[in-house]
Amino acid sequence: MIIMILSYYLAAPVYSTKVVYIPKGSITKIISYLESKNFEVTPIDRYLVRFFGHPQSGWIDIGAQRLSRADFLYRLTKAKAPVRDITLIPGETAEIFLEEISKKLGLDLKKLRRFYDELSPYPDGVIFAETYHIPIGMDERHLIYYLVSDSLKRHKRLSLKFFKNYDQKKWFEKYITIASIIEKEAANAEEMPLISAVIYNRLRLGMPLQMDGSLNYGKYSHQKITPKRIREDTSRFNTYKYKGLPPYPVCAVSVEAVKAAIFPAKVSYLYFVKSKKGTHIFSDTYKTHLRNIKSVKK
Repeated sequence: MIIMILSYYLAAPVYSTKVVYIPKGSITKIISYLESKNFEVTPIDRYLVRFFGHPQSGWIDIGAQRLSRADFLYRLTKAKAPVRDITLIPGETAEIFLEEISKKLGLDLKKLRRFYDELSPYPDGVIFAETYHIPIGMDERHLIYYLVSDSLKRHKRLSLKFFKNYDQKKWFEKYITIASIIEKEAANAEEMPLISAVIYNRLRLGMPLQMDGSLNYGKYSHQKITPKRIREDTSRFNTYKYKGLPPYPVCAVSVEAVKAAIFPAKVSYLYFVKSKKGTHIFSDTYKTHLRNIKSVKK
């Protein structure tokens, strides 16, 4: 009788997403996690899964959305999801990144954008510039949830590390916004604290930032900033027309840019111009800045 009941139980259908995330920990913890995510598991499965082995941690390729309980428990211990690397380059916008994900993973771009808008607290700057190992078979919502939630945890950890508290509004609308402009403007990591100092110095004096990088938001990520564009763009990202910071970050940031945004160099620079070598020449006064521009154009 017991064998018949057990056979019936193991043959019962279980519904699952094709790709499942399994946290590290004991079998009890894993089964409890799956139960909290509305998988049709029970306390009995804590004992049955031991016959197959120990569930793997990370992303598991279940491979089907409907399978028997025995199959489901077996795959928890044996299957591993193949992954594909997707890199979000520092300074790239979310809009361009979602297009890249859509092309590389064959996912629906409209769905990616919709779920990003639903799950991300800001239109840009939330997902960290990083290489992500994406399980093949993950759907659009699951993928965006993973990218956003993982990045938000990192943002919080960084804030706690530097400030011992986490004010999401201040973190994104000040520090990550400044970091995103730094990311667009700096020629290298060494320049980041200097660009940061120029931003803070201009803000303190009530000067407009007048930085091209702030206009490389969204779909304009790779567009050259021309006088015409500066005249016609009426958004708050136009730091030639409006004083202060843009309303939110203009792109993805690296940890180096975040550190620079929090710890600007202790210099009085207000201006910089790109040199013939691709790096920048910094100056304290407009008069010196004009001389630097002339020297670059020679």
